[in-house]
Amino acid sequence: MRRALLFLMAVLTLPAQAYELEPFDASYTADWKQMPISGTASRSLKQGDGGRWELNFKASMLLASLTENSTFKVENDTYLPLTYRWAREGLGKNKQTELDFDWAEKQVLGSDRGDQVRQPLNKGQLDKSTYQLALQHDVAVGKKAMSYQVIEGTDTDTYDFRVLGEEKVRTQAGLITAIKVERVRDPTKSNRKTILWFAKDWDFLLVRLYQQESDGKEYQIMLKEGTVNGKAVQGEKG
Repeated sequence: MRRALLFLMAVLTLPAQAYELEPFDASYTADWKQMPISGTASRSLKQGDGGRWELNFKASMLLASLTENSTFKVENDTYLPLTYRWAREGLGKNKQTELDFDWAEKQVLGSDRGDQVRQPLNKGQLDKSTYQLALQHDVAVGKKAMSYQVIEGTDTDTYDFRVLGEEKVRTQAGLITAIKVERVRDPTKSNRKTILWFAKDWDFLLVRLYQQESDGKEYQIMLKEGTVNGKAVQGEKG
């Protein structure tokens, strides 16, 4: 009995589930509801030298394309962005953002769609790409509500999220159990909607993202195939 009690106490006092980043490479279908032709998207995470990571995202459809790249480090579960690059081509005027995060001087320098950027940098602030990995991390360790300070060029905004629960997502890689997460916005200020699904059994890889804009336009990416730490993602058949 004493051993059983000691074992139970040890289990109850275990720390929160540990989570470590794993390299991944994933491809997606990209769909705009208002357009009859599907596009493609890809997302990858690679580890470089000196604890440096690189996150890349690309999406394209017809004559339009979007690319996003972030480099960052992780210290004590805190994500420290180093560089952020974003570019959109087609669908009118081309636009781009280039930000550099100087942690020694505690400032962000660069340009955002033609405007010069220089603003203070504090620990905990993230770029518009790296916050997704921080969200992935927090969902993996069991958090139900999350908030992030995200640098948006010349401004900083607060991104709030809440976990909605588990849901099966049917992908080309099979039926995948995912954690469904919704971005929380003030309905009096925005009617945009963002929902993300993270694969529970595949290091919480993003398997689906749905976006509804304020003008009603809808956009979605859905996993086609992927690898996590070199292992091919395989869901349930059926």
